[in-house]
Amino acid sequence: MPKISVFDMTGKEVSSMELSETVFGIKPNPVVMHQAVVTYLANQRQGTQSTLTRTEVKGGGRKPWRQKGTGHARQGSIRAPQWTHGGVALGPKPRSYTLTLNKKVKRLALKSAFSSKVLDNAMIVVDKIETGEFKTKAMVAMLKALGAAKKALVVLPAVDEKVVRSLANIPGVRTAYVNTLNVYDILNCDSFIVAQDAVAKIEEVYA
Repeated sequence: MPKISVFDMTGKEVSSMELSETVFGIKPNPVVMHQAVVTYLANQRQGTQSTLTRTEVKGGGRKPWRQKGTGHARQGSIRAPQWTHGGVALGPKPRSYTLTLNKKVKRLALKSAFSSKVLDNAMIVVDKIETGEFKTKAMVAMLKALGAAKKALVVLPAVDEKVVRSLANIPGVRTAYVNTLNVYDILNCDSFIVAQDAVAKIEEVYA
């Protein structure tokens, strides 16, 4: 079983804990993690981009000149794609970019992401992440004491408005809950900071 140190918010090591082998100790699967990241990013796309085709552009109902005898190339409409202000040929239209992964692949991808952070020594467990007031300064001090990198993901066991809003102003820092974790956010951070209670919940859900 992987073993990890537990720190308090001042950066002092207070204890250690064993992590679940089936969640934090598997061999990371890069192919599955890549699939999960591609799926996540594709699903963020709205797919609302749209261009006007020659049938949708206003005007162009009359043939600009007769077919033969002018010396010009033949033209049927001033709203054809080759004309300025003409329609767009083969342009984007609204569509869905949604991709899906089955449950087994999702779980394997998340477990692989967790395990990769443990292998890279990028996972930091904190006994309790809390603050009595809305104070960004307290959270900055915690991150500095823990030696967290600029890009950090802080995982909380439950909704804590004071902690979330105190972290919201810090560039590069994101917050998540156990039920909102995704592979992209885990891999995209340099420091994976997890509250001790959140570790227990992760193991309960994914073991």
